[in-house]
Amino acid sequence: MITKQLAEQIVQQTMLRLHRNINVMQTNGVILASGDELRVNHIHEGAIEVAKTKSPLRITKDNNHLFPRTKCGINLPIFYQNEIVGIIGVTGEPADLEEIATLLQLTTEMMVHQALIVSEREWKRKIQELVFEELMSGQPIQKYLQERLHKIGFQNKAPFYAMMLEVDPESSSYQNIIQEIEYYLETDSILVGHYQASEHFILISGLDKTTFTRKVTLLAEKLKKYYSLSIGLGREVQLLEQVHYAYRTAKLALQYGNPNKPVISFEEVEIYSLFKNKDSFEVQTYTKKMLEPLDIKLQNTLQKYFDCSLQLSICAEELGIHRHTLTYRLNKIAQVTGYNPTNFQDALALQLALLLKNRNLHFNEKTVSAH
Repeated sequence: MITKQLAEQIVQQTMLRLHRNINVMQTNGVILASGDELRVNHIHEGAIEVAKTKSPLRITKDNNHLFPRTKCGINLPIFYQNEIVGIIGVTGEPADLEEIATLLQLTTEMMVHQALIVSEREWKRKIQELVFEELMSGQPIQKYLQERLHKIGFQNKAPFYAMMLEVDPESSSYQNIIQEIEYYLETDSILVGHYQASEHFILISGLDKTTFTRKVTLLAEKLKKYYSLSIGLGREVQLLEQVHYAYRTAKLALQYGNPNKPVISFEEVEIYSLFKNKDSFEVQTYTKKMLEPLDIKLQNTLQKYFDCSLQLSICAEELGIHRHTLTYRLNKIAQVTGYNPTNFQDALALQLALLLKNRNLHFNEKTVSAH
């Protein structure tokens, strides 16, 4: 329906151009706005007739008596998505208004369409923000939340990718940036909105990794025209209940990443994030990811290999095994973890996982002994 504020804008804008009195009515006949303020909130009998027939009504001196308290003029239906949402009337002799009546109706429908589209977009964005706040709790997905997700077109389909960017809501380009994101990703299953302070989230579901990476890269390119803006990418998760973790890692990507990069993935800064809290969820996830594929024998082999400063001969002697056996074990570690212990960067990542695990074990043993 047309709001009073929108009705007043329509009257103001059309009267500036037509220099005639304009009335905007609800479908129940109540006048929302008029160039004649004394008529506001009164019933317009002609508008009621237009709402019934969905056709223009010309009130002349001949039929004026059928519509009490009205003036001569043309009253036209206002349509939005094939539904009548209001009536607009222009005062005067209908014969003199024929040429402008259709133009008035078209102009009004364009204004209504624009206003209602913006209103629907704002409503949808607010729902998305409420849904995202629920997801950030990490609690099981309730039925009402599933219904909200369905209403706004978001699919509960893995995988889920969370992104974060920082945009000042008070900046002049704020609305353009948010709309750019929505328009570019409108064919996808997404949630977009403001979370807290200057934080904004983008949550996408159901895309394969290659398609997702391509879309994010292109989106970052589009956002360049506003100002230097980085997008933090969180870890891919398989459940909606894990979205809070995906978003938290996206936030860490921005916190620890290079601000000059348009796209920063959590994997790039994961090691840095581990030092903020030894008992954090990130530490536990990291050590599990790196070491869970390894049995005790391979973990001990890896630890000894680092203790021996990556020297094969010394390590094999310490373990009492053949050098070829040690090489086989190291290759096995590389195969099951994806990290090669003989490569400096990979060795650093593996050693850090062992250090974190051992530190936590040591901490837990101290806690137990203290009790």
